[in-house]
Amino acid sequence: MKTLYIECKMGVAGDMLMASLSELADADAFTRKMNSLGLSGIEIGLDEIKRSGIVGTKANVLINGVEEGVDGHHHEHHHHERHHEHHHEGGHEHNGHHSHSSMKDVESIINGLDLSDKVKSDAIEVYNRIAKAESTVHGTSVSEIHFHEVGTMDAIADVVGVCLLMNMISPDRIIASSINVGSGMVKCAHGILPVPAPATALLLRDVPMYTDSKIESELCTPTGAALVSYFADGFRSMPDMTTDKIGYGFGTKTFEEDGRLNCVRTFLGEQQEDVTRGSENNQRTVSSNNTVIELRCNVDDMTSEDIGYATQMLMSSGANDVFVTPIYMKKNRPGMLITVICDEKNRDVMVEGLFKYTTTIGVRETICNRYVLDRTEIVRNTKYGDVRFKEVEGFGVKRSKPEYEDIARIAEENNLDPKTIRDSI
Repeated sequence: MKTLYIECKMGVAGDMLMASLSELADADAFTRKMNSLGLSGIEIGLDEIKRSGIVGTKANVLINGVEEGVDGHHHEHHHHERHHEHHHEGGHEHNGHHSHSSMKDVESIINGLDLSDKVKSDAIEVYNRIAKAESTVHGTSVSEIHFHEVGTMDAIADVVGVCLLMNMISPDRIIASSINVGSGMVKCAHGILPVPAPATALLLRDVPMYTDSKIESELCTPTGAALVSYFADGFRSMPDMTTDKIGYGFGTKTFEEDGRLNCVRTFLGEQQEDVTRGSENNQRTVSSNNTVIELRCNVDDMTSEDIGYATQMLMSSGANDVFVTPIYMKKNRPGMLITVICDEKNRDVMVEGLFKYTTTIGVRETICNRYVLDRTEIVRNTKYGDVRFKEVEGFGVKRSKPEYEDIARIAEENNLDPKTIRDSI
């Protein structure tokens, strides 16, 4: 499976992510396309630089636009250097660089670009995420939101650029690490705020993040948070994968005192799903189809009725399976081990359910590779009528089994036992 892994150990920002992804794609084709879009004089440059002995890419934005309200006078080219996105007071113009402050403005600009519908819809959805976060933080509606730092043309270019690169790379799965948000305070349009800034914190609500007290700087920006939370299918440590390409995207700031390389690193390759089993002379290869979450907790003060109810509610909430195992706990107390197996997307719901429906005060999590046979259901006509069959195949195995509910119904209708019906059909 073609997998993209985004490493955010030094946070993430739009320009750094764009620079990193450009190393995984055709960078020349990307810059040609971006610079042909006519983004109000914006010109994207990808510079190869070396830091800490590592060669990587820094994205630069050349601005050759006309400042609003200055009678068409042109400003000189200048480098718009940033660590991620600088934060400015006000938000309508800075450095002669107009801020398209409303969501309507941003949508109009993006929809007017010569890009595929997918890239445009991705970019607009990223901005919708930012707008929703800003509106929640400020207690206003999305239509009332006025973008400040993220409404500038260079920030729009970052979002569009990342969306275009994701489309060019087209991974089957995107996984990101936990996000380092930095620490300290940051100067925003609305004042001096703690890191992560309120909108960023809200955008990372369902994303694993952590503060880094050794770096008093904003490492994750709203644009970076919105991009990663939109594109990532999951957040965890790097999966087993063989890497074809690695991208290094540098920010403007350096942290020489800590010796840490300020970059977003990306890995593109095939997720390592083949595992060799058996002896050296009799090896076979099996394939891990997907990943599931196993949640477990111990309880010693629940009745059997309450455990049955918890199992029922967890299954109805989307668990793949729930089972209970008798155990002996401390002080030789008999107890129960409750295990929930679920997909990553349902993890939060399952954790909340375990705390809600059981008496546990702690839940343990394990991420498991799962080996699954391909399953299909077909209907066969038998002398007893139509019967559903489950057919499974894979790993050198192929077998078929009639659906138990159908067998039980036929057995009851014919006053026979299920085994007789199964043998007969």
